[in-house]
Amino acid sequence: MEKNVFREKDPYSFSRVLYIIEAALEYFISILFADSYLAKITTAIGMSDSLIGVLSAFVSLGCGMQIIAIFLTGRDSVKRLVCAGTIVTNISFMLVYMTPFFPVENGTRSMILLVILLLAHLVKNIVHSPKMNWFMSLVDDAKRGVFTANKEIISLIGGMVFTLGMGALIDMFELAGNLNGAFIACAITVFVLSVLHMLTLIFSKEKKASEKKTEENEKGKKLPLKELFSNKNLLKVIIFSILWHIAHYATTPFYGAYKNNVLGFSMLFNSVLSIAYSIIRALCSRPLGRFADKKSFATMLIICFAIISLAFGINVFTVPENGFFMFTLYYVLFAVAMAGINSGTVNLVYDYVPHNQRVAALALQNSIAGIIGFLTTTVVSLLVDHIQANGNTFLGMKVYAPQVVSAIGFAVAIITELYLIFVIRKIKRVKE
Repeated sequence: MEKNVFREKDPYSFSRVLYIIEAALEYFISILFADSYLAKITTAIGMSDSLIGVLSAFVSLGCGMQIIAIFLTGRDSVKRLVCAGTIVTNISFMLVYMTPFFPVENGTRSMILLVILLLAHLVKNIVHSPKMNWFMSLVDDAKRGVFTANKEIISLIGGMVFTLGMGALIDMFELAGNLNGAFIACAITVFVLSVLHMLTLIFSKEKKASEKKTEENEKGKKLPLKELFSNKNLLKVIIFSILWHIAHYATTPFYGAYKNNVLGFSMLFNSVLSIAYSIIRALCSRPLGRFADKKSFATMLIICFAIISLAFGINVFTVPENGFFMFTLYYVLFAVAMAGINSGTVNLVYDYVPHNQRVAALALQNSIAGIIGFLTTTVVSLLVDHIQANGNTFLGMKVYAPQVVSAIGFAVAIITELYLIFVIRKIKRVKE
């Protein structure tokens, strides 16, 4: 009897557990398309470093499709839409690892890979905001920081084991001269993860809209873009997100090929780096979440951007002679910063935007910032090509392209830090 009463009081507790598992499975899939793994596929089919960078930035371009979520605001149920979108996304990701086997020339393979990966990220981002709002609506607002931290910790701990296993597997196939075998193993892994991922969505509950159509619900359903753009607090948050995307996508898309081809990292060492990253991020995530719940996400982000500025600054001086030490130091600092930035960017919207605008606000923020992030990578890739075409020289100095893009990231991160201090921190949080 007590058990039934408990379930009545909190019918979404199991769904929150499934959300944590869903996020972990989605993270495992994303690992297989991170810089080092993606660089293996793209190098195998003959892509240039600059094109690999642009391809990595498809994650950001895909965010542009979140604008569609604005027109999904107010739906009574998003579960079928999210499930359908997830199926298309994961099938596309699986096909990426099958691209090297297509019986066409490398140039054609490159175009096919571009199309498949772009489709995956576009569809994934169409359903991203509705899915996030679906699950985050099941979480108490006063506990968002701790919950998102716990969710990240589970993903990161699982990701450590997953990364080490996949890195060792790929190295084993590569040492045996059978890189195609590694691609097949990755495709099978994506398929298995996709099935499990879909099950978590199917068995999760939605918080249904009230049968009584309140004024706020109706307003949410008819929310126009004009009203979003008139929300000054949201616009300030979007500017922050734009600055962060510029710093992030001017730098990280070019690190994958740099690690593999210039610094000489093996996939196993890349896996060790990822494990160290996950441990550090897991250790820092919960304290930062608690700090954000107590103080504010803006204050927490100020700390994180001071750290990430230092990280980009260190990579300005990373070269093959010191690469193992310097890039590892960068990665450690990046992990600490990302423990707060990842959740803080989302939670700023929840702090400063009314409840009925949140799905649309998240979609608008990610769409604008995502497109600018992709354009940033596209423009910076021209600089990378220029530096490499001139024998790794820039302004008369002998330098590697990732050192130059790291300097750009450092400068933009410092600007973002100042913006958080003098603009974002002064905004008043909305009252529920």
